[in-house]
Amino acid sequence: MPTISQRGREMPASPIRKLVPLANEAVARGVKVYRLNIGQPDIPTPEVGLDAMRNLDRSILEYSPSEGLLSLRRKLKTYYERFHINVDVDDIIITTGGSEAVLFAFMATLDPGDEIIVPEPAYANYMAFAISAGAKIVTVPSTIEEGFALPPVEKFEELITPRTKGILICNPNNPTGYLYTQREMNLLRDIVKRHDLFLYSDEVYREYCYTGAPYISAFHLDGIEEQVVLIDSVSKRYSECGIRVGALITKHKELKQNVLKFCQARLSPPLLGQLVAEASIDTPQEYMLMTYNEYVERRKFLIDGINRIPGCYSPIPMGAFYTVVSLPVDDADKFCRWCLSEFDYEGRTVFMAPASGFYTTPGMGRNQVRMAYVLKKEDLADALLVLEKALEAYPGRTL
Repeated sequence: MPTISQRGREMPASPIRKLVPLANEAVARGVKVYRLNIGQPDIPTPEVGLDAMRNLDRSILEYSPSEGLLSLRRKLKTYYERFHINVDVDDIIITTGGSEAVLFAFMATLDPGDEIIVPEPAYANYMAFAISAGAKIVTVPSTIEEGFALPPVEKFEELITPRTKGILICNPNNPTGYLYTQREMNLLRDIVKRHDLFLYSDEVYREYCYTGAPYISAFHLDGIEEQVVLIDSVSKRYSECGIRVGALITKHKELKQNVLKFCQARLSPPLLGQLVAEASIDTPQEYMLMTYNEYVERRKFLIDGINRIPGCYSPIPMGAFYTVVSLPVDDADKFCRWCLSEFDYEGRTVFMAPASGFYTTPGMGRNQVRMAYVLKKEDLADALLVLEKALEAYPGRTL
């Protein structure tokens, strides 16, 4: 038998999706599954985006330019200006989702064996993209006790080697919901400036910041403009996960040229998705405010409910629509599988993402899960009740 690659063996299964077969089996048994595992909003896509799809008037669905439609990039430039992010149209490269933006950023900046420092827990696919590039993710742990604040700058300094090429953050953060402060962003700026590193900044959740503190983009930091690689996506802000449109933004000229080569190799980003995304930039502010307020209410409802369950704890997430929760269980991976395969309460169960998959440090996150508050409050109320009943019945309960 031919052998598969070592890269394939090392590629981690997604903690967000690896339990999907068990969820499907539960549904087949007639069990209602509350899906808190994945950031798939239940809020309808804006009508302007849907109308662009419904009213498409083209005789040929052609390739788009490899860097994306010029009209979309022009509109994105005006969108970023609303957040005081000043970039040129040529600094914006359209990608097939934010995921491809991360992958192409890694492929264009990292050689095999190069290292990126990432605070953990971190979005699990970062590890997968690093493996695809032959690079190594080096993590610096943040803790639930400190609300997943940025680890001390000394911890970053200790990890920097001649192979270190950059630091990667997600702000607001997936999976923790943490929002980096101005002080923390300034510390990151100083590190990347001092060591001549890239700062990869995934900012797809910028619309969802719930504190009085402002959202600080990596492009707001003085003196490192050409070291910033910003990752973006329309998936979350317009509830358009399926159109697969993201962006990589950088002022680094050679990096742009190298990224474009990878874009040319995959030909073009999705034409239909770009047309929908372009129209969606004109989404009325009323929609954006409604969505924001809905997530504010869901956040409070879920966090209050979690922290009322004996043995459970979640810090208050300050952005995005995720939180990491500690549970009174021996092993969250086992508990999540058990909920889907062996448990239901009055025909209902919960689907959560085990947090161990968001860490690379062995043993971390063992009693934690990531939850996405992307369901309406009535469903969240049912999910919390089912979770409490599951914890009462679980054989590996530790409280």
